[in-house]
Amino acid sequence: MPDSGSLKISVISSLGMIPVEGASVSISYTGDPGAPLMELTTDSSGQTSIVELPAPPVELSLQPDPDAQPYSEYNISVTAEGYEPVLVSGSEILANELSLQPIRMNPLSNIGDEEEHVDIPAHTLFYDYPPKIPEDEIKPMDESGEIVLSRVVIPEYIIVHDGVPSDSTAPNYWVRYKDYIKNVASSEIYSTWPESSIYANILAIMSFTLNRVYTEWYRNQGYNFTITSSTAYDQKFIYGRNIYENIDVLVDTIFANYLSRPGVRQPILTSYCDGQRVTCSGLSQWGSKYLGDEGYSAIEIIRYYFGNDMFINTAVAISGVPSSYPGYDLGIGSSGEKVRQLQTQINRIARNYPAIPTVTVDGIYGPATAEAVRVFQGVFNLPQTGVTDYPTWYEISEIYVGVSRIAEPG
Repeated sequence: MPDSGSLKISVISSLGMIPVEGASVSISYTGDPGAPLMELTTDSSGQTSIVELPAPPVELSLQPDPDAQPYSEYNISVTAEGYEPVLVSGSEILANELSLQPIRMNPLSNIGDEEEHVDIPAHTLFYDYPPKIPEDEIKPMDESGEIVLSRVVIPEYIIVHDGVPSDSTAPNYWVRYKDYIKNVASSEIYSTWPESSIYANILAIMSFTLNRVYTEWYRNQGYNFTITSSTAYDQKFIYGRNIYENIDVLVDTIFANYLSRPGVRQPILTSYCDGQRVTCSGLSQWGSKYLGDEGYSAIEIIRYYFGNDMFINTAVAISGVPSSYPGYDLGIGSSGEKVRQLQTQINRIARNYPAIPTVTVDGIYGPATAEAVRVFQGVFNLPQTGVTDYPTWYEISEIYVGVSRIAEPG
Protein backbone atom coordinates (compact mmCIF):
# COMPACT_ATOMS: atom_id res chain seq x y z
CA MET A 1 0.00 0.00 0.00
CA PRO A 2 2.17 2.88 -1.25
CA ASP A 3 -0.38 5.61 -0.53
CA SER A 4 -1.28 7.04 2.88
CA GLY A 5 -4.06 8.80 4.70
CA SER A 6 -3.95 10.68 7.98
CA LEU A 7 -5.68 10.26 11.32
CA LYS A 8 -6.47 12.53 14.26
CA ILE A 9 -8.07 11.10 17.40
CA SER A 10 -10.18 13.13 19.86
CA VAL A 11 -10.97 11.72 23.30
CA ILE A 12 -13.71 13.16 25.53
CA SER A 13 -15.57 11.98 28.60
CA SER A 14 -19.05 10.59 27.99
CA LEU A 15 -20.16 12.59 31.03
CA GLY A 16 -20.21 16.15 29.80
CA MET A 17 -17.91 17.49 27.13
CA ILE A 18 -14.65 17.13 29.03
CA PRO A 19 -11.51 16.39 27.00
CA VAL A 20 -9.37 13.56 28.37
CA GLU A 21 -5.79 14.79 28.62
CA GLY A 22 -2.90 12.32 28.84
CA ALA A 23 -4.81 9.35 27.43
CA SER A 24 -2.59 6.63 25.96
CA VAL A 25 -3.52 5.76 22.37
CA SER A 26 -2.21 2.70 20.56
CA ILE A 27 -2.78 2.18 16.80
CA SER A 28 -2.43 -1.19 15.07
CA TYR A 29 -3.65 -2.89 11.91
CA THR A 30 -7.06 -4.47 12.52
CA GLY A 31 -5.66 -7.71 11.12
CA ASP A 32 -2.67 -7.61 13.48
CA PRO A 33 -3.87 -6.03 16.73
CA GLY A 34 -0.97 -7.43 18.77
CA ALA A 35 1.66 -5.38 16.93
CA PRO A 36 1.20 -1.65 17.62
CA LEU A 37 2.32 0.68 14.83
CA MET A 38 2.52 3.77 17.03
CA GLU A 39 1.76 5.05 20.53
CA LEU A 40 0.32 8.54 21.08
CA THR A 41 -0.76 10.71 24.02
CA THR A 42 -3.62 13.21 24.01
CA ASP A 43 -3.04 16.91 24.70
CA SER A 44 -5.08 19.31 26.88
CA SER A 45 -7.83 19.29 24.22
CA GLY A 46 -8.01 15.48 24.38
CA GLN A 47 -6.49 15.20 20.91
CA THR A 48 -3.56 13.42 19.35
CA SER A 49 -1.26 14.85 16.74
CA ILE A 50 -2.11 14.03 13.12
CA VAL A 51 -0.37 10.84 12.00
CA GLU A 52 0.15 9.30 8.56
CA LEU A 53 -0.95 5.69 7.99
CA PRO A 54 -0.68 3.42 4.93
CA ALA A 55 -3.79 3.21 2.74
CA PRO A 56 -4.70 1.57 -0.58
CA PRO A 57 -4.34 3.65 -3.77
CA VAL A 58 -6.91 6.44 -4.01
CA GLU A 59 -8.08 5.12 -7.40
CA LEU A 60 -9.80 2.19 -5.66
CA SER A 61 -12.33 4.56 -4.05
CA LEU A 62 -13.06 6.30 -7.35
CA GLN A 63 -14.62 3.32 -9.12
CA PRO A 64 -16.70 0.40 -7.84
CA ASP A 65 -14.78 -2.85 -7.44
CA PRO A 66 -16.34 -5.53 -5.21
CA ASP A 67 -12.98 -7.25 -4.77
CA ALA A 68 -10.70 -4.30 -3.94
CA GLN A 69 -11.21 -2.66 -0.53
CA PRO A 70 -10.35 1.03 -1.01
CA TYR A 71 -9.55 1.80 2.64
CA SER A 72 -7.29 0.31 5.28
CA GLU A 73 -8.60 -0.60 8.73
CA TYR A 74 -6.98 0.14 12.07
CA ASN A 75 -7.59 -0.72 15.68
CA ILE A 76 -7.35 2.15 18.15
CA SER A 77 -6.92 1.26 21.82
CA VAL A 78 -7.30 4.03 24.41
CA THR A 79 -6.60 3.96 28.14
CA ALA A 80 -6.73 6.82 30.63
CA GLU A 81 -6.61 7.04 34.39
CA GLY A 82 -10.10 7.11 35.86
CA TYR A 83 -11.81 5.85 32.68
CA GLU A 84 -12.87 2.52 31.24
CA PRO A 85 -10.57 1.49 28.35
CA VAL A 86 -11.96 1.73 24.81
CA LEU A 87 -11.11 -0.32 21.73
CA VAL A 88 -12.23 0.84 18.30
CA SER A 89 -11.90 -1.87 15.62
CA GLY A 90 -12.00 -1.08 11.92
CA SER A 91 -11.39 2.68 11.79
CA GLU A 92 -11.24 3.39 8.05
CA ILE A 93 -8.37 5.30 6.41
CA LEU A 94 -8.71 6.53 2.80
CA ALA A 95 -5.72 7.70 0.79
CA ASN A 96 -5.06 11.46 0.88
CA GLU A 97 -7.87 12.06 3.38
CA LEU A 98 -7.78 13.20 7.03
CA SER A 99 -9.87 10.89 9.20
CA LEU A 100 -11.25 12.19 12.51
CA GLN A 101 -11.83 9.42 15.05
CA PRO A 102 -13.95 10.42 18.07
CA ILE A 103 -13.58 8.40 21.27
CA ARG A 104 -15.98 8.70 24.20
CA MET A 105 -14.71 7.26 27.48
CA ASN A 106 -16.91 6.30 30.42
CA PRO A 107 -15.63 7.30 33.87
CA LEU A 108 -14.77 4.27 36.01
CA SER A 109 -17.70 3.20 38.16
CA ASN A 110 -16.49 -0.16 39.49
CA ILE A 111 -13.16 -1.87 39.96
CA GLY A 112 -12.57 -4.14 36.99
CA ASP A 113 -14.84 -2.31 34.55
CA GLU A 114 -14.59 -3.98 31.16
CA GLU A 115 -13.22 -2.44 28.01
CA GLU A 116 -15.80 -0.85 25.72
CA HIS A 117 -15.53 -2.24 22.20
CA VAL A 118 -16.67 -0.17 19.21
CA ASP A 119 -16.78 -2.26 16.04
CA ILE A 120 -16.93 -0.39 12.72
CA PRO A 121 -18.31 -2.74 10.02
CA ALA A 122 -17.54 -2.56 6.30
CA HIS A 123 -18.46 0.58 4.36
CA THR A 124 -21.84 0.47 2.60
CA LEU A 125 -20.20 0.86 -0.83
CA PHE A 126 -18.02 -2.20 -0.20
CA TYR A 127 -20.51 -4.58 1.39
CA ASP A 128 -23.95 -5.96 0.63
CA TYR A 129 -26.37 -4.27 3.02
CA PRO A 130 -30.15 -4.71 2.60
CA PRO A 131 -31.51 -2.44 -0.15
CA LYS A 132 -33.91 0.37 0.73
CA ILE A 133 -37.59 -0.53 0.80
CA PRO A 134 -39.22 1.94 -1.64
CA GLU A 135 -41.29 4.76 -0.12
CA ASP A 136 -43.17 7.79 -1.39
CA GLU A 137 -41.05 10.92 -1.29
CA ILE A 138 -43.88 12.99 0.21
CA LYS A 139 -45.69 11.66 3.26
CA PRO A 140 -49.40 12.11 4.02
CA MET A 141 -49.84 14.23 7.14
CA ASP A 142 -52.88 14.65 9.37
CA GLU A 143 -53.32 18.40 9.29
CA SER A 144 -56.12 18.21 11.87
CA GLY A 145 -53.95 16.56 14.51
CA GLU A 146 -52.84 18.23 17.73
CA ILE A 147 -49.32 18.80 16.43
CA VAL A 148 -49.03 20.49 13.06
CA LEU A 149 -45.49 21.44 12.17
CA SER A 150 -45.67 24.72 10.28
CA ARG A 151 -41.95 25.06 9.63
CA VAL A 152 -38.83 22.99 9.26
CA VAL A 153 -36.56 23.19 12.31
CA ILE A 154 -33.08 21.70 12.59
CA PRO A 155 -33.29 19.47 15.69
CA GLU A 156 -30.60 19.46 18.35
CA TYR A 157 -30.61 15.66 18.58
CA ILE A 158 -31.59 12.69 16.46
CA ILE A 159 -32.55 9.50 18.31
CA VAL A 160 -31.13 6.65 16.22
CA HIS A 161 -32.45 3.12 16.67
CA ASP A 162 -29.50 0.85 15.90
CA GLY A 163 -31.44 -1.88 14.11
CA VAL A 164 -34.67 -2.51 12.23
CA PRO A 165 -37.73 -0.76 13.69
CA SER A 166 -39.23 -3.93 15.17
CA ASP A 167 -36.04 -4.99 17.01
CA SER A 168 -36.80 -3.92 20.57
CA THR A 169 -33.40 -5.17 21.77
CA ALA A 170 -31.44 -2.71 19.59
CA PRO A 171 -30.06 0.32 21.47
CA ASN A 172 -31.15 3.90 20.87
CA TYR A 173 -28.45 6.56 20.57
CA TRP A 174 -28.93 10.30 21.13
CA VAL A 175 -26.78 11.92 18.45
CA ARG A 176 -26.35 15.62 17.69
CA TYR A 177 -27.91 16.40 14.33
CA LYS A 178 -24.72 17.55 12.61
CA ASP A 179 -22.78 14.58 14.03
CA TYR A 180 -25.47 12.24 12.71
CA ILE A 181 -25.26 13.69 9.19
CA LYS A 182 -21.43 13.51 9.21
CA ASN A 183 -21.58 9.90 10.38
CA VAL A 184 -24.08 8.83 7.70
CA ALA A 185 -22.20 10.65 4.92
CA SER A 186 -18.92 9.00 5.99
CA SER A 187 -20.71 5.62 6.06
CA GLU A 188 -22.53 6.01 2.73
CA ILE A 189 -20.01 7.62 0.34
CA TYR A 190 -16.25 8.09 -0.03
CA SER A 191 -14.69 11.41 0.92
CA THR A 192 -12.32 11.13 -2.05
CA TRP A 193 -15.14 12.02 -4.46
CA PRO A 194 -15.59 15.48 -6.07
CA GLU A 195 -16.92 18.09 -3.64
CA SER A 196 -20.09 18.67 -5.70
CA SER A 197 -20.86 14.92 -5.51
CA ILE A 198 -20.33 14.89 -1.74
CA TYR A 199 -22.50 18.03 -1.38
CA ALA A 200 -25.33 16.44 -3.42
CA ASN A 201 -25.23 13.28 -1.32
CA ILE A 202 -25.20 15.26 1.94
CA LEU A 203 -28.25 17.22 0.72
CA ALA A 204 -30.07 13.95 0.07
CA ILE A 205 -29.06 12.59 3.50
CA MET A 206 -30.18 15.76 5.31
CA SER A 207 -33.47 16.00 3.44
CA PHE A 208 -34.25 12.33 4.11
CA THR A 209 -33.46 12.83 7.80
CA LEU A 210 -35.51 16.02 8.15
CA ASN A 211 -38.48 14.32 6.49
CA ARG A 212 -38.36 11.70 9.24
CA VAL A 213 -38.16 14.48 11.84
CA TYR A 214 -40.86 16.69 10.31
CA THR A 215 -43.41 13.94 9.72
CA GLU A 216 -42.59 12.21 13.05
CA TRP A 217 -42.62 9.06 10.97
CA TYR A 218 -41.65 6.55 13.63
CA ARG A 219 -43.30 8.28 16.60
CA ASN A 220 -46.59 8.13 14.74
CA GLN A 221 -46.09 4.35 14.58
CA GLY A 222 -45.60 4.17 18.35
CA TYR A 223 -41.79 4.05 18.39
CA ASN A 224 -39.60 6.21 20.63
CA PHE A 225 -36.94 7.13 18.07
CA THR A 226 -36.46 9.41 15.06
CA ILE A 227 -34.76 7.13 12.56
CA THR A 228 -33.06 3.73 12.29
CA SER A 229 -29.59 2.63 11.21
CA SER A 230 -31.06 0.01 8.86
CA THR A 231 -30.37 0.57 5.15
CA ALA A 232 -33.63 -1.24 4.37
CA TYR A 233 -35.64 1.44 6.17
CA ASP A 234 -33.43 4.52 6.40
CA GLN A 235 -29.70 5.13 5.97
CA LYS A 236 -26.51 3.75 7.47
CA PHE A 237 -25.40 5.08 10.86
CA ILE A 238 -22.45 3.39 12.58
CA TYR A 239 -22.01 4.13 16.27
CA GLY A 240 -18.51 5.39 17.06
CA ARG A 241 -17.21 5.44 13.48
CA ASN A 242 -14.61 7.86 12.12
CA ILE A 243 -15.62 10.76 9.89
CA TYR A 244 -13.62 12.63 7.25
CA GLU A 245 -12.42 16.21 7.54
CA ASN A 246 -13.87 17.45 4.24
CA ILE A 247 -17.29 15.95 5.08
CA ASP A 248 -17.00 17.45 8.58
CA VAL A 249 -16.35 20.95 7.22
CA LEU A 250 -18.98 20.74 4.48
CA VAL A 251 -21.74 19.62 6.86
CA ASP A 252 -20.83 22.46 9.25
CA THR A 253 -21.29 24.86 6.33
CA ILE A 254 -24.61 23.58 4.91
CA PHE A 255 -26.29 21.76 7.82
CA ALA A 256 -29.47 23.91 7.72
CA ASN A 257 -30.15 23.00 4.07
CA TYR A 258 -32.61 20.45 2.71
CA LEU A 259 -34.42 19.70 -0.55
CA SER A 260 -37.86 21.02 -1.46
CA ARG A 261 -40.40 20.99 -4.24
CA PRO A 262 -42.72 23.95 -4.95
CA GLY A 263 -45.84 23.92 -2.81
CA VAL A 264 -44.63 21.10 -0.56
CA ARG A 265 -44.00 22.07 3.05
CA GLN A 266 -42.17 18.95 4.22
CA PRO A 267 -38.56 18.18 3.30
CA ILE A 268 -38.52 15.64 0.47
CA LEU A 269 -37.78 12.01 1.38
CA THR A 270 -34.86 11.76 -1.05
CA SER A 271 -34.13 8.10 -1.72
CA TYR A 272 -30.69 7.02 -2.89
CA CYS A 273 -28.73 3.85 -3.54
CA ASP A 274 -25.28 2.83 -4.75
CA GLY A 275 -26.38 2.49 -8.39
CA GLN A 276 -24.27 -0.65 -8.88
CA ARG A 277 -25.43 -3.56 -6.72
CA VAL A 278 -28.74 -1.82 -6.10
CA THR A 279 -30.71 0.54 -8.34
CA CYS A 280 -33.57 2.79 -7.25
CA SER A 281 -35.74 5.67 -8.43
CA GLY A 282 -33.65 8.26 -6.58
CA LEU A 283 -30.01 9.34 -6.58
CA SER A 284 -27.31 6.91 -7.67
CA GLN A 285 -24.28 7.36 -5.40
CA TRP A 286 -21.75 6.16 -7.98
CA GLY A 287 -23.64 8.02 -10.70
CA SER A 288 -23.40 11.23 -8.67
CA LYS A 289 -19.64 10.68 -8.41
CA TYR A 290 -19.32 10.43 -12.19
CA LEU A 291 -21.46 13.55 -12.71
CA GLY A 292 -19.16 15.40 -10.30
CA ASP A 293 -16.21 14.24 -12.40
CA GLU A 294 -17.91 15.84 -15.40
CA GLY A 295 -18.24 19.20 -13.65
CA TYR A 296 -21.88 19.04 -12.56
CA SER A 297 -22.70 21.25 -9.56
CA ALA A 298 -24.49 19.82 -6.52
CA ILE A 299 -27.91 21.17 -7.55
CA GLU A 300 -27.36 19.96 -11.12
CA ILE A 301 -26.65 16.46 -9.77
CA ILE A 302 -29.78 16.64 -7.60
CA ARG A 303 -31.93 17.76 -10.54
CA TYR A 304 -30.45 15.07 -12.79
CA TYR A 305 -31.97 12.46 -10.48
CA PHE A 306 -34.99 14.21 -8.93
CA GLY A 307 -36.15 16.63 -11.63
CA ASN A 308 -35.75 20.32 -12.37
CA ASP A 309 -38.32 21.51 -9.82
CA MET A 310 -36.21 20.36 -6.85
CA PHE A 311 -34.47 23.21 -5.05
CA ILE A 312 -32.27 23.78 -2.00
CA ASN A 313 -34.18 25.23 0.95
CA THR A 314 -32.92 26.47 4.32
CA ALA A 315 -34.51 25.77 7.69
CA VAL A 316 -35.86 28.84 9.45
CA ALA A 317 -34.79 27.76 12.93
CA ILE A 318 -32.05 25.76 14.61
CA SER A 319 -32.80 24.12 17.94
CA GLY A 320 -30.51 24.01 20.94
CA VAL A 321 -28.42 27.12 20.29
CA PRO A 322 -28.45 30.19 22.57
CA SER A 323 -28.57 32.71 19.71
CA SER A 324 -28.81 32.58 15.93
CA TYR A 325 -26.06 33.64 13.52
CA PRO A 326 -26.05 37.44 13.11
CA GLY A 327 -26.28 37.15 9.32
CA TYR A 328 -22.74 38.34 8.62
CA ASP A 329 -19.23 37.28 9.61
CA LEU A 330 -17.70 38.67 12.79
CA GLY A 331 -14.05 39.71 12.53
CA ILE A 332 -11.60 42.34 13.72
CA GLY A 333 -13.50 45.64 13.91
CA SER A 334 -16.88 44.04 14.67
CA SER A 335 -18.62 45.07 17.88
CA GLY A 336 -21.88 44.78 19.74
CA GLU A 337 -23.99 42.26 21.59
CA LYS A 338 -23.27 39.33 19.25
CA VAL A 339 -19.53 39.79 19.85
CA ARG A 340 -20.16 39.94 23.60
CA GLN A 341 -22.13 36.65 23.41
CA LEU A 342 -19.33 35.08 21.40
CA GLN A 343 -16.69 36.17 23.92
CA THR A 344 -18.73 34.83 26.84
CA GLN A 345 -19.15 31.46 25.11
CA ILE A 346 -15.46 31.22 24.16
CA ASN A 347 -14.46 31.86 27.79
CA ARG A 348 -16.76 29.09 29.03
CA ILE A 349 -15.42 26.67 26.43
CA ALA A 350 -11.84 27.56 27.44
CA ARG A 351 -12.52 26.20 30.95
CA ASN A 352 -12.79 22.72 29.38
CA TYR A 353 -10.31 23.36 26.56
CA PRO A 354 -7.46 25.37 28.15
CA ALA A 355 -5.51 25.60 24.87
CA ILE A 356 -8.10 28.25 23.90
CA PRO A 357 -7.13 31.62 25.41
CA THR A 358 -9.72 33.57 27.39
CA VAL A 359 -10.68 37.06 26.31
CA THR A 360 -12.08 40.24 27.82
CA VAL A 361 -15.86 40.36 27.41
CA ASP A 362 -16.10 43.88 26.03
CA GLY A 363 -18.15 43.41 22.85
CA ILE A 364 -15.16 44.41 20.70
CA TYR A 365 -13.70 41.89 18.24
CA GLY A 366 -10.00 42.67 18.54
CA PRO A 367 -6.82 40.63 17.89
CA ALA A 368 -7.22 38.66 21.16
CA THR A 369 -10.75 37.53 20.22
CA ALA A 370 -9.59 36.66 16.71
CA GLU A 371 -6.76 34.55 18.15
CA ALA A 372 -9.12 32.74 20.56
CA VAL A 373 -11.44 31.97 17.64
CA ARG A 374 -8.50 30.79 15.52
CA VAL A 375 -7.38 28.36 18.24
CA PHE A 376 -10.99 27.17 18.70
CA GLN A 377 -11.20 26.51 14.96
CA GLY A 378 -8.02 24.43 15.11
CA VAL A 379 -9.31 22.32 18.00
CA PHE A 380 -12.66 21.68 16.31
CA ASN A 381 -11.42 21.06 12.76
CA LEU A 382 -12.56 24.27 11.09
CA PRO A 383 -10.46 26.44 8.75
CA GLN A 384 -8.29 28.61 11.03
CA THR A 385 -9.22 32.11 9.85
CA GLY A 386 -9.89 33.82 13.18
CA VAL A 387 -13.17 35.03 11.64
CA THR A 388 -16.47 33.88 13.12
CA ASP A 389 -18.35 32.80 10.01
CA TYR A 390 -21.57 30.76 9.83
CA PRO A 391 -20.04 27.32 10.58
CA THR A 392 -17.81 28.73 13.34
CA TRP A 393 -20.70 30.58 15.02
CA TYR A 394 -22.80 27.42 15.24
CA GLU A 395 -19.86 25.22 16.25
CA ILE A 396 -19.05 27.63 19.11
CA SER A 397 -22.75 27.64 20.08
CA GLU A 398 -22.93 23.85 20.02
CA ILE A 399 -19.73 23.32 22.02
CA TYR A 400 -20.81 26.00 24.51
CA VAL A 401 -24.09 24.18 25.10
CA GLY A 402 -22.18 20.89 25.40
CA VAL A 403 -19.71 22.12 28.02
CA SER A 404 -22.44 23.95 29.96
CA ARG A 405 -24.45 20.78 30.52
CA ILE A 406 -23.59 18.47 33.39
CA ALA A 407 -24.23 15.47 31.17
CA GLU A 408 -25.68 14.84 27.76
CA PRO A 409 -28.57 12.51 27.01
CA GLY A 410 -28.10 8.89 26.10
